[in-house]
Amino acid sequence: MSSAYALTPQLGLTLVVLFGAGWIAFGYWLGRSNRSHEDFALAGRQVGLALAAATAMATWVTSNTTLVAPQLTYQFGVWGMVGYSFAALGLLLFAPLAKRIKQLMPGGYTAGDFVRSRYGKPAWYLFLVISAVYALAWLVSLGMAGGILLQALSGLDYHLGMTAILVICVGYTLFGGFKAVIATDFVQAVIIIIGVVVVAGLLLTQVSVTSVHEQLTQQHPQLLDLLFPAAIMFLFNNIFFGLGEIFHSNVWWTRALSFKSQVGAKAFLLGGLLWLPIPIVTGFIALAAPQLGIFPPSADMVGPMVAAAVLGKVGAVVVFVVVFSALASGLDSLLAASADLLTRDIYQQQLRPQANDQQLLKVNRYSIVALGILTWLLCLPQLATLGALLNFAGAFVASTIMPIILGLYQPKLTGSYATAAMLLGTCAGLVGYLLIGFYVAALLSCLISSSICMIGVIRSRFDWQLLQQRQD
Repeated sequence: MSSAYALTPQLGLTLVVLFGAGWIAFGYWLGRSNRSHEDFALAGRQVGLALAAATAMATWVTSNTTLVAPQLTYQFGVWGMVGYSFAALGLLLFAPLAKRIKQLMPGGYTAGDFVRSRYGKPAWYLFLVISAVYALAWLVSLGMAGGILLQALSGLDYHLGMTAILVICVGYTLFGGFKAVIATDFVQAVIIIIGVVVVAGLLLTQVSVTSVHEQLTQQHPQLLDLLFPAAIMFLFNNIFFGLGEIFHSNVWWTRALSFKSQVGAKAFLLGGLLWLPIPIVTGFIALAAPQLGIFPPSADMVGPMVAAAVLGKVGAVVVFVVVFSALASGLDSLLAASADLLTRDIYQQQLRPQANDQQLLKVNRYSIVALGILTWLLCLPQLATLGALLNFAGAFVASTIMPIILGLYQPKLTGSYATAAMLLGTCAGLVGYLLIGFYVAALLSCLISSSICMIGVIRSRFDWQLLQQRQD
């Protein structure tokens, strides 16, 4: 059985154990300096440029880039590969927003703080629902990706790999908080960049661009068709999905609030530029699948299966380390940011407004564990592919793009219009997802939401000073 895989089950399990023990020990060591809830949740708001840029880049290199980009290239061809690279626009365009967020809310904790203060409670409740749907979809996709990776490379059971990555990430995030997330992201970013370069170099020594092009031209010409309708729709849909993912998510707001002043814009610009070529490299791997006679049982397994088949055991180890690092960098960030929302927006704002610092710190840690357990339970059935799962969330998050942008810069948008924009935009996206396909969900959601927001800007102005007053 094990001969069919690039790694033996024993080697795969050894890599997981070594990887996990190292990260958890590192997180424990980093967490010793946490003295307050602000230290644990926002790393004391003193993150410098190098760590800031690395965490922005590494967090965005998740299962989307390492597993879903090959999957969609396998399904849509060149546009799947190029379209995914356009997701870099999310990081690049969030750069000025990060600066604005730091200016308006220097003492803020979460994206929920902003929505509640800017638009009121109805919009805040809806925003929390959207955030919860997206966070769970992303958490589940990352947990699933860990199981898929280990299964594709070593034949170990999906549930073992899925459980392993969740235990590892929950462990070091629980011990170290956001400091551990930032520090491990820096190391993971270095691993990802070096690993992608190594994989690309080794792959090109085995499979040339010319031979792949000739094979696709003869047997799968639609994958090279730049006028492939579904792929073109996917391109534009992915742009708005990526913007919605970043603009609304507390993962990125946490970073904007934790970075030092004047660091945020530079960090997101640099992170976006570092991320840009990675989907091209990971997507090209999938284009080699037909030439190699590889037809994976599930499209989201194509990346690691092709890389392992071409590169052998050493290459498979590199692929494992790179992809596992990419998954961990997203999973730890999402655990920390979602736990912050539960602690700040649910526990403190709704249940115990007078909670002291140590109580908040304890609840934050409990929330990380609870999210890990919930994610594990939702990952057990493995009901959908990674691409389908993530793009379902696109219908929700794309509806928040315009309310967030206008909320930060335009005082002429009221809470009622922002609420209507997010609600109707999400409904339109879900209808498109169910009746047309996943590749239009975010596009329709953003279109309807933006139209409502444009109507809403004619309403009364908002006093920016209220943001400062309502954070307390």
